[in-house]
Amino acid sequence: MRLLIIEDDRTIAGNLYEYMQARGHVVDAAPDGVTGLHLAVSHPFDAIVLDLGLPGMDGLALLRRLRDDAKVATPVLVLTARDTLSDKLDGFREGADDYVLKPFSLREVEARLEALHKRSRGRVVPDTLRVGELSFDRAAMEVRYCGQAVRLPPKAIRLLEALMTQPGRVLGRAELEQAAWDGEGVSGESLRTQMSTLRKALAQAGPDPIENMHGLGYRVRPPDAPPA
Repeated sequence: MRLLIIEDDRTIAGNLYEYMQARGHVVDAAPDGVTGLHLAVSHPFDAIVLDLGLPGMDGLALLRRLRDDAKVATPVLVLTARDTLSDKLDGFREGADDYVLKPFSLREVEARLEALHKRSRGRVVPDTLRVGELSFDRAAMEVRYCGQAVRLPPKAIRLLEALMTQPGRVLGRAELEQAAWDGEGVSGESLRTQMSTLRKALAQAGPDPIENMHGLGYRVRPPDAPPA
């Protein structure tokens, strides 16, 4: 996705920028409402992350001008500390598509942005990811492979979800660590341990569907792809 982050808090904006970029998204950022509105109107974005308490022009005024004056329909996720019902209703009235309160999970923000993007393109976010004989039910947190249930610890499930979301694409260490540890400090050995746990569990049910692309990262091999 191409994302625009409109946030004046440098720490929050920086965390969002680095996380989304590491996840493979193209990211632009604006520190105030005026700059944010200019970017939102003059460039195509798949989704916008918008703080409400902005200098120059607050988030509600920006939303109003974006929707009513510029007629821009880009999905907008409001990210704010304002937690009253009236605040949320004001945001929705002005054209917000979703609302997340600070403090927040980077993984949740990304998931909500992806859902908004897919919805805006007329697609439904799948509850179950499938790659050949491998499936992951996101709601039930259940993994099945070759007809068998596979038990996995939470970190391994996060790694599998990240890999299955983009089958065939090689995910590097930074992306996988962000997916499993949500930006927490982690050693390379922790990633190797969790990946080994994941692969061993899957291999008990069928051929290992995960490939280690040496020096690059890991991928879930699509059913029609030859081994690396």
